[in-house]
This record gives sequence, structure tokens and C-alpha cells, in this order.
Amino acid sequence: MKKYMYTILGLVFASLCYLIFVSANIVFSNDVSLPKAKKETDSHYRLVFITRDMDTTFWNKVGKGAASQAVKEGASLEIWGSYSNNSEQFLKKLELAIHSKVDGIIIQGLDTDEFKELTKVKAAFNGIPIITVANDVPMKESLRRTYVGSDQFRAGGLIARQLLSDMGTEGNVVLLSDRQKEYYQNERLKGIYDTLKVYPNIKIQYAETAESKDQVTTTMRDQLNQMPDVDAFIAVNANMIGPMVQEIGKRSQVEPYFIYTFDDGPESLPLFEEGKIDGVVEQDPETMGEVSVEQLVNWLNGETVPLDIKGYFTNIRILKDNRNE
Repeated sequence: MKKYMYTILGLVFASLCYLIFVSANIVFSNDVSLPKAKKETDSHYRLVFITRDMDTTFWNKVGKGAASQAVKEGASLEIWGSYSNNSEQFLKKLELAIHSKVDGIIIQGLDTDEFKELTKVKAAFNGIPIITVANDVPMKESLRRTYVGSDQFRAGGLIARQLLSDMGTEGNVVLLSDRQKEYYQNERLKGIYDTLKVYPNIKIQYAETAESKDQVTTTMRDQLNQMPDVDAFIAVNANMIGPMVQEIGKRSQVEPYFIYTFDDGPESLPLFEEGKIDGVVEQDPETMGEVSVEQLVNWLNGETVPLDIKGYFTNIRILKDNRNE
């Protein structure tokens, strides 16, 4: 019986390896030999942009930039996605786009095995180019053509330097991140640690949590109990900043604390405008949409082959609350 099971498992493993090999071969061979450019008489390229955060300010701007550039390029662009970070519906949209044999997909990266299987096996096998936008998944794991968005390592460093400017070179800091350990959040964390590592009097307490409001609230409560003399908080996953600020506010006024995050959460900028956050890394989502369509069409036309696998970085800057200065 065991021998039979091992034989079956071996066949499944060999088949999977073969599919990945064939998919990778398609990707790399297409990067060496020019992709099939459409003739001028052909219809426009059909592109799809997919996000799992429909109807949020940040992702609406990405879609707006992509739609604007698609008009300039003479391509058609459909915006698909799911709401409230629904990964299951998001992956179904990606699979549907692959089955629809669109000319190219621009997508918010999701650092999960299911996402990588769809991009690495199904999309690559069908010769459909993938560009990740804003949230990257490394090329080796996803076989995406390129990434367009912020340099997340640099963004983490930007927040850390603002913390040093506000708090000084000593103090206690709580870093709150996502238990899912997405690649873009890991890059932000690396940037923060890399900047703060030379300051021994800054004590960092790192915490992970699921993204639900209840889980974030519970984790924040634990962190405040463990580190009652905390000076600063950084929400690495911007979707957590709302419940984080709410829980801090239950204990005391938020003003004495230094609080930072990134602008890709729905509550980041409203809380910043209310003066409840001291600094926010502002990204350039509209340009992300424009550049992703531009590069995808360049690749489809055979004008830029291969695309830069390291990615095309867009502008970032820190928004600083100066009301208390």
C-alpha cells in the first residue's frame, strides 16, 4: 500500500515540476525572443487590473492611473477585484482572467502558495504576462515579469528616520505586523530594523497578529500591558492602524505617543488629518497604475524585453504632522 502511495506522490511531484519547468521556460524564452506584437489592424490589447481592496482610496488611485494610461496606449483595461481584502474572491478573479486568456494582468501581489501557483504555473503556462503592483511577490516565486510600486525597504527606513527625528535616539517602540508575513511587509520591517540597529537605546517590541479588528485590538492590549512605558508605535500593515489607535485611545490620550504607518490602509490618511498619527509614508498609487500599463504594453509590443525584474520604483515621501511644533 505504501509503495503504491509513494508511486502516486512521485508522479504528482514529477508532474508539478514539469509544469513549473515548462512555465519558467515559456517566461524566459519569451524574454529572450520578442513577444508576439499585435498587428496594427488587430484589436486593442485586453488588460485586466485586479486588487483585493476595491473601493479604497489607495487602490482607486492605482486603477485611475492604469485606466488613464490604457487610453493613451489604445488598450482596453478592465478593473476586477474583491472587497475588504477577501483573498478567496481575489484568487477566483485571477483564475478567471487566466482562463479568459487576456493579453496581460496587472495585479496586487499576494504572498501565498495559492497566488504563486496561479501565476507561476497557470498564467506562465498560458503565456500571460503578470505585473505586480504596490505589493510585490518575488520573481523567483511568482514568475511575474516585473513589479511597479514603492521601494518598501526604503519606505521602512523613511519611517524609522522620522521616528528618530521625533523621539530621539532612545525609547521603546512597538512594531505591529501581519501574521501572514507578506513580502512587502517584510521589506518594510527590514528597512526599519536596518535604520534603528545602530541605536542600542531604542528597544523594539515586535508583535504579529491576524488582520481582523478584534485580533488587532487584543494584540495591542497585550503589547500595552507588556510595555507600559512605550513611546512609539509603527503599524507595518496599514490596515491595522484604525484598531491600533482606537485601543491606545482607550488607555490614554494618543498625543503623547509617536504613531506611524503607511498610506495604503483606508484609515491612514483620515487619522493623520485628525492629528492622531504623527507620520505617514505617502506613496504614488496613480503613477503605479500608469507605469504598470505602460511597461506591460511595452513588453507586449516587444519594445522593452525583458522588463527590469527588480522593478520600477515610484515616489515616496513622509507626511509629517507639524501641528504640535
